[in-house]
Amino acid sequence: MRRILAALAIPLLAGVALAGCGSSSSSGSASPSSGSDSNASVTASGTFNKAPNVTIPKEKASSNLAVKTLIQGTGPAITSSDEFVGNYVVYGWDGTSHSLKGSTYTSTPTLFTNPLLPGLQSAIDGKKVGSRILAVIPPKEGFGTSGNSQAGITGTTTLVFVIDVIKSYSGTDAASGTQETNGGGNLPTVTEPKTAGDAPTVKMPASSVKPPTSLQVTTLIKGSGTKVVKGDYLVVQYTGYIWRTGAVFDASWSRKAPFGLQIGEGQVIPGWDTGLVGQTVGSRVMLTIPPKEGYGTSGNSQAGIKGTDTLVFVVDILDAYPASASS
Repeated sequence: MRRILAALAIPLLAGVALAGCGSSSSSGSASPSSGSDSNASVTASGTFNKAPNVTIPKEKASSNLAVKTLIQGTGPAITSSDEFVGNYVVYGWDGTSHSLKGSTYTSTPTLFTNPLLPGLQSAIDGKKVGSRILAVIPPKEGFGTSGNSQAGITGTTTLVFVIDVIKSYSGTDAASGTQETNGGGNLPTVTEPKTAGDAPTVKMPASSVKPPTSLQVTTLIKGSGTKVVKGDYLVVQYTGYIWRTGAVFDASWSRKAPFGLQIGEGQVIPGWDTGLVGQTVGSRVMLTIPPKEGYGTSGNSQAGIKGTDTLVFVVDILDAYPASASS
């Protein structure tokens, strides 16, 4: 639902067009830069999941990608197909000066989704959860000669990232709680997939049954994790259906990629903001959403949603991170 729910994108993380924590002693291993140059001279200090102190030399950046593992984690290694939640700070380095371009340390962690910037992908691949990574990324492995005007990045800007890798996710992660119901009656029926890690399927009631006129929240699987509160950053899997047609219009499952959002802050349609608050991590929730809490009278023509359409979402809540959360 990256497009359909219109969650706010983080342009500094995504690809050129524009996932148990633990930490141990600090490490200075560096790759793949070679020799001594200005990029390799960038340093950062501080503790895991707290805003780092970054030192960038007052000279021009080199053309080399420089990567250092500042804190060595003890969790699983990140693969190119994984997504992960992390905190980060990023600077833009132009000429002999630099400026802060973004930081999550005073808000919420964020989900790093594929594709990442090429240099960022190289920096992260193989690193372990719980690690702090310093990556100095030249333009050729960042946004290229076109830059990214939305993020204030020119075609000659070098990016300096410090990233704390909090937890990784695979495309098959799902709800982990106890089954309570599969819905049914005057609401859709949800069937568990035959293969673990696949999406559940939804069947609408008989055509004679009219959809509800108010938001219906049905907890299908009850998780044992923390309760979701407004402002939490959630990592979820989901499938979205149109009641009228019974058709899927969007799904994270089909992309094998969990979705991240801050709940209760208007980043998603109102039915999500209202219906997911109060649920627990590990739960699977069915949201039956009337138009007024979905896309309103205008609908969403790109997704085939009319202004009169009721929507049905099945949402697996994988995790919830409070604002300025530590691991």
